[in-house]
Amino acid sequence: MPNKQQIFSISNRQEFTLAALETFNYQAQNCAVYRKFINGLNITPETVTDVNQIPFLPIEFFKNHEVVSRQAQPQVTFTSSGTTGMITSQHLVTDVSWYEQSFRQAFQLFYGDINEYCVLALLPAYLERAGSSLVYMADDLIKQSGHPDSGFYLYNHADLHQQLLKQQQAGTPTLLIGVTFALLDFAEQHAINFPELIIMETGGMKGRRKEMIREELHDILCRGFGVSQIHSEYGMTELLSQAYSKGEGIFNCPPWMRIQTRDTNDPASPVGYGKTGGINIIDLANVNSSSFLATQDLGKVYEDGSFEVLGRFDNSDIRGCNLLIA
Repeated sequence: MPNKQQIFSISNRQEFTLAALETFNYQAQNCAVYRKFINGLNITPETVTDVNQIPFLPIEFFKNHEVVSRQAQPQVTFTSSGTTGMITSQHLVTDVSWYEQSFRQAFQLFYGDINEYCVLALLPAYLERAGSSLVYMADDLIKQSGHPDSGFYLYNHADLHQQLLKQQQAGTPTLLIGVTFALLDFAEQHAINFPELIIMETGGMKGRRKEMIREELHDILCRGFGVSQIHSEYGMTELLSQAYSKGEGIFNCPPWMRIQTRDTNDPASPVGYGKTGGINIIDLANVNSSSFLATQDLGKVYEDGSFEVLGRFDNSDIRGCNLLIA
């Protein structure tokens, strides 16, 4: 089993490859769900000698199975959001320190020292339920910032507006993490001109507003907050790592995370750079569950490792995997 030092010190492709293959072999032996999935594909783990040969577990397995590679009492269980009656994903995290190191180190990598920021979080839909990994991360970043004005906001937009004006006047580097519909609501009610503000939208209309394309959404938010770019965070319940975009919808991963794309009709076939495909994620921080996940998202990956998210599969199904999900 790879250790934290090995994973979080990855600095090149060779180190990533070695850690990924070691992680695969560990999870193929110790994650019962993943082992059964691999057997169903008639793949012998010993024959997998290249990262491109590693099979990706459909993310839907987290809805009906306990995807764990270490038999230990979960320290925390993260759950996905969903409408009434919908089956939601559960991520049993047996060692939450992996998650904490992952998002803390990634934030440092992309944004610098958290102590320099006032961190504000507008996450009403997530705060109103238990088990949100996003709230866990935001709460930790708020605490790590050490700024007395850092904190959460629900629907008290007037208070948030005053707080933003206060930080702008003080010249404080400020990060506002927000769920998309809440940021739109705020921008319509309390337009502000704060060019230095970092707006980080986390996605999700949650049925509150009509869906819109990224360009339209970011244009509205840029005008509402007086900023030139909208940042984004790409993460999910089933992961312990996040990718970040500093504008234009182009995401970059930390060194222990990688995005690949697959043919939408043949999950075992990868697609080339710049072509649309289903998003596969390698998240080596996910060592205690599954690090190799086939998502329901569509996207493009570029030669430098950056990627775009373009949408989701119709009917939220990953074609070619249904038989194995049953």
